[in-house]
Amino acid sequence: MSGKADPRPAGDGTTSRTRLDRGRGALGPALELVHTGRAPTRAVLTAELGVTRATAGAVAAELEALGLIRVDARPGAAAGSQGRPSHRLAVAEDGPVALAAQIHADGFRAALVGLGGRIVATAPGCEVVDADPAKVLGSVVEAGAELLRRTGRRCVGAGLAVPSAVAEPEGLALNPLHVAWPAGAPVREIFAEQVRAAGIDGPAFAANDVNLAALAEHRHGAGRGARDLLCVATGHRGVGGALVLDGRLHTGSSGLALEVGHLTVNPEGRACHCGSRGCLDVEADPLALLTAAGREPGPEVSLLQQADDLIRGHYADPAVRTAAETLIDRLGLGLAGLVNILNPDRIILGGLHRTLLETDPDRLRAVVADRSLWGRSGGVPILACTLDHNSLVGAAELAWQPVLDDPLGALT
Repeated sequence: MSGKADPRPAGDGTTSRTRLDRGRGALGPALELVHTGRAPTRAVLTAELGVTRATAGAVAAELEALGLIRVDARPGAAAGSQGRPSHRLAVAEDGPVALAAQIHADGFRAALVGLGGRIVATAPGCEVVDADPAKVLGSVVEAGAELLRRTGRRCVGAGLAVPSAVAEPEGLALNPLHVAWPAGAPVREIFAEQVRAAGIDGPAFAANDVNLAALAEHRHGAGRGARDLLCVATGHRGVGGALVLDGRLHTGSSGLALEVGHLTVNPEGRACHCGSRGCLDVEADPLALLTAAGREPGPEVSLLQQADDLIRGHYADPAVRTAAETLIDRLGLGLAGLVNILNPDRIILGGLHRTLLETDPDRLRAVVADRSLWGRSGGVPILACTLDHNSLVGAAELAWQPVLDDPLGALT
């Protein structure tokens, strides 16, 4: 416990303190259950933690005292229910936040994200990404600091999503192909320095943007309940992938696993930045669609928005339809290979791939099933990502993780 005065009313302090001491190890698991929506009531929390009702009550009360959750002690009973209704649990809407930042080919975005993956405020920055990572990271951190000043929220830490594989443990961006940064740029160190310089409290983290999108979707979106979740997405440029196993990101021995953008899906295809040809990265991203449809990309809005608008507004155009079908076939071929290797129980698609799935779901699923051993035996569910700004939410999850691991240690 902290050395601060206890704001709670006096009572049988010895009994409640004993219960909390017994359940102190359950504070983190309890917070994660509320954070991910898996414990909407104290009764569910009690069952999930495997503790007594009294201990669960003490744990919930402590999390409420820390300003992390709210306990509704007077909920209305559901129609037809019997007995006393359980207290409802929810994240505190006015509680602390994490600073989340994302860099992409068309600029950056900063956000404040509370528990539950709820975005409190955002600040977009549409600008050319400078070749010096320190300049653009300084801009995005300043945008986040302004959000914190404006809202007056307490900050638990900061997370950064970047369009590059991030090598561990150094936090180096190994292949930032679409933002012109030098290979091996120490983005985590630079980001942490900018966060400290801005006077923002808490630790700072950095990771690949699709990895973070997958983490966010697994905890709060289309990936909830999946054990082996495969996420493939294309944002502003390129294609990324991520795998969540038993609730944890699978990043490999040094953070570089699931570089799916460099699967070859068209041996005679476009030259890729990696030196190969016909990779998913250049055969199934927004620029590939615009090029295949005979459209010249414009500078007004992002490539992703241009590609989305083209499919949603002009799919009846034979050139657009043919281009979309070509991308679907290329994507399906890549997904089938991943299914054969990884055997996931669910696939989620983000960015332009989500739009392609929603436009012609039968075609994509048929390609995957036809090319996949496991697809023929029953198929793997292929769903669209459901969270707006899921990479930002995932970046915030990095900053929230120390609090989820040890709420008392992180906040007191």
